[in-house]
Amino acid sequence: MPEMETAAFETDLSLFKYDNLEQLPPEYRDLEAAERTERIESALDELGDDVVILGHNYQRQEIVEHADFIGDSYQLSKEAAQSDADYVVFGGVTFMAESADIITDDDQSVILPSMEASCPMAGMAEALQVDAAWAELTAALDNDEEIIPITYMNSYADLKAFCAEQGGLVCTSSNAHKAFEYAFEKGDKVLFLPDKHLGENTAHRLGMADETVEWDPWDAEGTDAADAVENDIILWEGYCQVHERFREHHIESIREDYPDANVIVHPECRREVVEAADVAGSTSTICESVAEADPGETWAIGTEIHLTHHLQRWHPDVNVVPLCGEACMDCNAMRQIDPNYLAWVLEELVAGRERNVIEVAPEEKGLAQVAMDRMLEI
Repeated sequence: MPEMETAAFETDLSLFKYDNLEQLPPEYRDLEAAERTERIESALDELGDDVVILGHNYQRQEIVEHADFIGDSYQLSKEAAQSDADYVVFGGVTFMAESADIITDDDQSVILPSMEASCPMAGMAEALQVDAAWAELTAALDNDEEIIPITYMNSYADLKAFCAEQGGLVCTSSNAHKAFEYAFEKGDKVLFLPDKHLGENTAHRLGMADETVEWDPWDAEGTDAADAVENDIILWEGYCQVHERFREHHIESIREDYPDANVIVHPECRREVVEAADVAGSTSTICESVAEADPGETWAIGTEIHLTHHLQRWHPDVNVVPLCGEACMDCNAMRQIDPNYLAWVLEELVAGRERNVIEVAPEEKGLAQVAMDRMLEI
């Protein structure tokens, strides 16, 4: 396993770390919807309280209709930790299942139905990459300066562990501003990863937009480390492929079609999109805003399409519209949790076999927990 330059633990790229996860068996690939639903429900009846199903807000209806809990990634992990279930089946992506494994008991197994459900943004800041860049960045600092790393929850466990070892912490989209404040109490500068847009929006919230730089350590034409550390906030070159697709012209079109619409977007969106919207907030904020809306109000949603569809079903008295089209707002990584995979892993559990278990290495898990605990302290 590759050695880290600036951290004491070993890790590997996620591509190799999870190359043992299994593909869907051929006999499950062509299940009809009615048969699949019946088999899922039968397996759940058989397993009873031994299993808990977590459905992320961005999962399709065929997954969340079987979920015990629906919500954002960290909220779901907390629900799993509070349950007594032996098996946690996470309808989400890899880093979410890792977070659940970090905070659940050692005798609980976390299962990710599909090996293909890997968040592209998390893959833009692998710990091995960040470690090499960190060495370059810290070497460019003055001797009396200290930089604190903050990683968004949407990152792999080893990056959370790396941040902990370097004195940093984890944040969510709701508490990123508090994480920045914590970091500036501990050090002089912040390296924020992996989402540059959330980082930029947080810098604006704190009145620090002019002290911010985007940094790609592998861009020979871009900002070098020596110039980057002249700024107080250094934003890693990463982004969510869904939220980056939203543009100002989408909001302009919505306002033409629905003059009274309230536009709400996720803070992973570009700065100009957040500025043009009426509200920016986490998936929880988006859900709460629609739930509290008066009948007949129009809300245009700037986040993943499946949450928009859920809100349309859950609140039929509110006119919920997508900010742009179906393909524009679709997360392909979330789509990999096909309901046929859910049927397979549940029937395997009934048969006494655990498939696609996500297990974070002990040292990595301990450090990642430290980073998450620091978040809870703020």
